[in-house]
Formats: sequence, structure tokens, C-alpha cells
Amino acid sequence: MTEQNKIVVQDFNKQVIEEGNRKAFEKLVADNFVNRSAPLDAARDREGLWHTFENILRPALADLKVNIELQIAERDWVTTRKTLTGVHTGELLGVAATGKSVSITVIDMVRIVGGKYVEHWGLNTLGQVVNQLKQS
Repeated sequence: MTEQNKIVVQDFNKQVIEEGNRKAFEKLVADNFVNRSAPLDAARDREGLWHTFENILRPALADLKVNIELQIAERDWVTTRKTLTGVHTGELLGVAATGKSVSITVIDMVRIVGGKYVEHWGLNTLGQVVNQLKQS
């Protein structure tokens, strides 16, 4: 089961984050999904997760790629260390496009039930990246 859960997370990163595939999102994220790490002013539900990628990251970062560096699975949890890279070609959290390459480091913990994301905890360097872009 743990190896299958790793594949679910790999599929999410490739099909949803990189490709913006809504059908894959529907297949991989449960209706009762909760994002425990969402900003206080953001929706913590399934649509809030979709919004993060489809309306914030993907429009701001051309050639968005996810490189999974490490995955550890235990019971129904998968922890992933990964890097999101792209070129800052659109507004990102209020910062106009700079044309610079960006790299966001992420550590995610996702609980998988029935082949779907049901819960997420995570840390990332997006805030640091945005601050660096502001100083450009």
C-alpha cells in the first residue's frame, strides 16, 4: 500500500501541479480533503488546493516542473521533499513578472485514503522566493 500511495503523490505532482489536469485532480483529491497548511485567509478545502496551483503558481511560473527528491511512506501517509522550478513570467502574489528562474523547496505530508488525498500538511519557501523577487 505504501508504494501505491507514493505513486498517487507522484501522479498528483506531475498531472496536477505541472500539467494543470483538472480530471486528474478530481480523481486524486477526495471531496472531504483538508489542507492543514493553507494560509489563514485561504480556503482549506479541495477547491482551495486547486486554486493555489491553477490561479497562483501555474499562471506565474512558465515551464513549471516538480522534481521529487525523496519520498517516505508509512501507513497512509506519504512525506515528500521536492523542488518546484519555473520562470517568473506572470504576477506572483503581487510581484510583477521578473523573467527570473525560481526554485521553491517543499516538504509535504499527505494522507492517502482509497487512492486519494484527504489531508495535507506542508512547509515551503514560497514566501522567501516572493521576497527575493520583490528585491529584484
